[in-house]
Amino acid sequence: MMRPLLFCLLTSSLSAADWPTYRGDASRSGYSAETIPNQLRQRWEFRLPAATKPAWPTSDRMEYDLAFQPIIVGDLVLFGSSADDQVYALDAMTGRIRWRFFSEGPVRFAPAAWKDRVFAASDDGHLYALALSDGKVLWKHRAGPGPQRVLGNERMISHWPARGGPVVVDDKVYYSGGIWPSDGVFLHALDAATGKPVWHNSETGGLHMAQPHGGAEADSGVAPQGYLLATGTSLIVPTGRAVPAVFERGDGKLRYYHLQKNQQRGGTRTVLTESSFLNAGCLFDVKTGDMTSQLGMGSAVAIPGGVVRAEGRSLATYRWKDVEKIDRKGTASIVRTLVQDKLTPFEKEVLEFIITGPEAVIGFDGQISAIDYNGQRTEWWKQKVEGRVLGLAAGNGRVVATTDKGVVYFFDGNPAPLPVPASPAAVEKLDDKAVAEAKAILDAAAIKGGYAVLLGAGRGDLALALAQQSDLNIAVVEPNKKLAADARLRIANAGLYGTRISVHVAPLDATQFPKQFANLIVAPQDAKLASSKAVQAEMRRIRRPYSGLICHRDSLKLEKASAPTGAGSWTHQNGSAANTLCSDDELVKGKLSMFWFRDVEFEVANRHGQGPAPLISQGYMVTSGVNGLCCLDAYNGRKLWEFDVKNLLIDFDGIHHDVGIGDTGGPFCIGGDSVYVKSGTRCLRIELATGKLVREFATPVAADAANRNWGYLAFENGLLFGSVENAAHNVSPRYQLTNLRTESVLFFAMDPATGAVKWKYEPKGSIRHNSVAIAGERVYLIDRPIVEADRVTNPKREGKAAPKLTHSQVPSGTLIALDSATGKILWENKDDIWGTQVAVSAKHGVLLMNYKAVRHNFFELPSEVGGRLAGFDIATGKRLWDQDGKYQTRPLINDATIYAQGGAWDLKTGSPVEWEFQRSYGCGQIAASKNLMLFRSATLGYVDLTRKAGTENYGGIRPSCWINAIPASGLVLVPDGSSKCHCSYQMRAWFALQGE
Repeated sequence: MMRPLLFCLLTSSLSAADWPTYRGDASRSGYSAETIPNQLRQRWEFRLPAATKPAWPTSDRMEYDLAFQPIIVGDLVLFGSSADDQVYALDAMTGRIRWRFFSEGPVRFAPAAWKDRVFAASDDGHLYALALSDGKVLWKHRAGPGPQRVLGNERMISHWPARGGPVVVDDKVYYSGGIWPSDGVFLHALDAATGKPVWHNSETGGLHMAQPHGGAEADSGVAPQGYLLATGTSLIVPTGRAVPAVFERGDGKLRYYHLQKNQQRGGTRTVLTESSFLNAGCLFDVKTGDMTSQLGMGSAVAIPGGVVRAEGRSLATYRWKDVEKIDRKGTASIVRTLVQDKLTPFEKEVLEFIITGPEAVIGFDGQISAIDYNGQRTEWWKQKVEGRVLGLAAGNGRVVATTDKGVVYFFDGNPAPLPVPASPAAVEKLDDKAVAEAKAILDAAAIKGGYAVLLGAGRGDLALALAQQSDLNIAVVEPNKKLAADARLRIANAGLYGTRISVHVAPLDATQFPKQFANLIVAPQDAKLASSKAVQAEMRRIRRPYSGLICHRDSLKLEKASAPTGAGSWTHQNGSAANTLCSDDELVKGKLSMFWFRDVEFEVANRHGQGPAPLISQGYMVTSGVNGLCCLDAYNGRKLWEFDVKNLLIDFDGIHHDVGIGDTGGPFCIGGDSVYVKSGTRCLRIELATGKLVREFATPVAADAANRNWGYLAFENGLLFGSVENAAHNVSPRYQLTNLRTESVLFFAMDPATGAVKWKYEPKGSIRHNSVAIAGERVYLIDRPIVEADRVTNPKREGKAAPKLTHSQVPSGTLIALDSATGKILWENKDDIWGTQVAVSAKHGVLLMNYKAVRHNFFELPSEVGGRLAGFDIATGKRLWDQDGKYQTRPLINDATIYAQGGAWDLKTGSPVEWEFQRSYGCGQIAASKNLMLFRSATLGYVDLTRKAGTENYGGIRPSCWINAIPASGLVLVPDGSSKCHCSYQMRAWFALQGE
């Protein structure tokens, strides 16, 4: 359809203009005064072998790399690729590659053009100035302090990736590197011509400041992520999921960062309009950062005199007007504000749009359209496309659209003949010797997936052959720049660059790769080089513990890693079946820094449900979710398997600080080479390495029994332990339909190989799941009459727990020791057994009895009286000591000391131990290892017991409301702890931290 004649006449009077940066200008306005041609047709399309690879595919706030964002400069269309690490320059008339540039990491942002060059930021941590004519590097600048790399978002990238998208103003280019505040973030202003620094700011990452939750403070500052914006004296820096920070453009000093003030607001998409910026549907004053009004979510364009915003299936236009407002005191003032002017409806949801003169170019799912926006608002052109249109540019009489499928579409009104589609690049046949060698390596290593390092690129044949015969992700190290460049091009032509293979220029004995991540390392072809001490040391440094392999090419000799000495595990909800809340890990200690991070598409239960901790053993991290289990490689974050268990944590999802894992006990555990998970009446045994079902067990009761569901679950000394829940004992004051239970009517031990029941113990009263601990070939439990005051028979929507009982109102129980192999009672103690939780130190021969403890006032069972702890001799059951103590977290046992928020005590005597513990906001528990304590203190907090540093933070992210940061395998492992949280912590990720 042709546009109305009025716009045909306007076209001839307008001069052509570039679209030189993301959204057209430094304001990211999405507006151009240029009018597009009155007849548009598709001239060409360009496809990469792989679609976009967003850093955060599950995030609805970090949108900067959902599509390849295009710019138009002269007769070139340029974009950066997150899939294959390249900057592309395409000929506007033909769609053919004019030039391409390889960085050493994903290019997640559109280039920014200035005079004869474009600036491109890469996850390799550099900003590159590339010549527009041929893509040659004019200069490059490293954002961070060093060349160290990490695995980030499943790619090998800089420890300080450049994720502050470049903006050019007044012959200066601004960008940033680093996204984790505690590791350092670096904001730079460079001379656009020379690359020389004008200023840099490296001080804002470690700022002590208020965090999104009220009352929360931490050493956690700015975390740049998104396209930078510039106007006047201001530099606006988006910070991931949070609101932008604003810096002085002249000297880089921080003007403000209102993180706590905007608790649930934020996102990377930001637009400048007059003296305000629009972010997350809110208008903020650029000068002060104060929010002035709320417009609503959706992409927006800043037009002269107003803003146009997508509202679902419509575009809403707002105009700036001076409006009189009356404050609370009755004083009138004139306020500049946006007032809605008109609404334009559509049949589909508007995903993205730009405005060019009187036209709006709109991206939908599967379609791009143009409408007469200033006139009759009619759709005068549309074109079907593949995917969701999320990138748009218009300039020099052309329109470019990009989709999430990785397709670039080009439209113009030029009547010249359409170009003949370019033939695919010739894919050179692989060398037969390389194909055979790859097969031999894979057969010898018996490996099909994981991260591999190939030392030496050659022509790329071996890397390609390995990739084609396996699912390995391969990082090639090549010290020769020319060989590396040739290998990159060859691999890219085969369609595997970036997504499967990347090539890094570095010495073979100093790769700058992280330690302990590689499942397979292929040694250099030169046997003498491969056997050199320096290369050998580097290969062993980066080899994954437990199963990582070094394969020598000449002989196929394999060197397998062993279990690291001192690397501990966390196999049960409270660390082990002994409930110490302290792993046996001796390796990890502060100061902590990033080891790997990523996004994972796996539904974790709502953090307010206080769900289970992740479990770690032998380099595997297993996390439970709403509908099953997910296992990641602890050393590189690779997702190994998922196992579906429908509604596994449904009762933890969507509830708010009610009965939780601290009351019920964990629903899964690790024992030997297996994971055991309970669901209803059954327990499933799953192979830890593969996620395959090995066996299924049922509770040892009749099919028609009133109580059948599996309750307590543990594995120790080759036996599987369980209990049968008391179905009638519901303790939730608000959730009538919850199946979470805290008490059991039967305890038993099973052979995990056959399912045969070894023995049963039927309590005289009841067994609370928290009152069982297993260690040193013994089971310790408290058999107590059930506390009827805990039971809730009439849950209500706003129900609250009944008041706490007094010590005398809770019936005393019997502390019992059973032989774990036979179930034989070894001893009993009936003398004032008041506790609800037990933990055991077999090393020191002491059983600790205490109450549950929490930092909040939302929910506790009436029987959790609190304020007391006691120690017993595990050989005889004799009480060693009984001590009053005010503690707000469950006490943990670290060697011979008991620690909790509120105090520390000698395990053998109960005497108080001098210990100072400070902590900001956070209702979770403390998880510990020999040298480290982890907890929530606004962000992730930790105390290194080997240093006198007090409470430190790893910032930018929050842990869960119970336990989800675990010190084990020589690392700190943290799956997402903020599930369904809207608070604006800058990051939401699964990650691992390493110590110094």
